[in-house]
Formats: sequence, C-alpha cells, structure tokens
Amino acid sequence: MGKRRKTRERVLVQLGISIAVATMIAMVNGCSNKQEKKENTVTTNNNNSDVPKQTHELTLTDTNFDAETSQGVTLVDFWAPWCGPCQIQGPIIEKVAVAMAGQAKVGKCNVDETPKSAEQFGIRSIPTLIILKDGKEVERFVGVKSEAELISVLKKHIK
Repeated sequence: MGKRRKTRERVLVQLGISIAVATMIAMVNGCSNKQEKKENTVTTNNNNSDVPKQTHELTLTDTNFDAETSQGVTLVDFWAPWCGPCQIQGPIIEKVAVAMAGQAKVGKCNVDETPKSAEQFGIRSIPTLIILKDGKEVERFVGVKSEAELISVLKKHIK
C-alpha cells in the first residue's frame, strides 16, 4: 500500500509540473503574438489582401484619456501585452465595444504606455476594468469579467 501511494504521489507531482510548464509556454506564445493597432484599425488578411477593419474600442493614452472619458459612460480596460489574463479579457472587451456601440465608449489603456493614467486610478493589478460616468469612477473590477456582466453593468449606468 505504501509503495502504491508513493508512486501515485510521484505521478501527481510530475503531472503538476507538466501543467505548470505547459501554462508558461502558452503564456509566452500568447504574449509574443502581438497585434498592432493604429488609429483604431486592425489589418486582416482576406483573400490575400490587407483590408483595414474598424474597431469599436478606443486606444486611450495619457494625452487623450481625460478628453475621451469626460462625457457619458466609458468602460476602460487597464491591461498590458505581457499579461496572460489580459489576453483573455481582450476579445471580451472587443465584443462589449461592438455590443455597446453608440451607447457607451469602450477603451483600452496599456499600463506600460500610460503610467500617468494608471497611477491616477491606482492600478495595482491587471486587468482592471473601470467604468467612468462623465469622467468619474462608478464601478471597478479586477480580473477577467464576462461579456454579459460588463454589458449589464454598463446598461445600469447608462440609465
């Protein structure tokens, strides 16, 4: 019985190490596949031709942050390209931006490129999602949040 238990424990330890290594590899691969966004456009390959596609999310910087968030309801995603959970949250933010187009603004704020804005809101963990109404914080979330949850909270603040 003792020998079986030690073998089982050894297998579990090896399995845990394998999972940890696979997770690290996935995070490194995910962070190295950077997409460039310029002026809210994404280049896609469609029939071997590059076609610019309009996105619904704003790129927020220290320069434009106040102007873009001063009126109406705005969801701001504080993120970084090296952050694994941020890579999961990114596509969700894009879907929220499409769903809320014309009702609320949705912006992304890269904390590595916007230290002033990140410091202004006391960002310590990412992803941090902040909902602003007329430039003032009304909700804050830390960690990955679902599309449905974000849309529901945005609609609550639009009314």
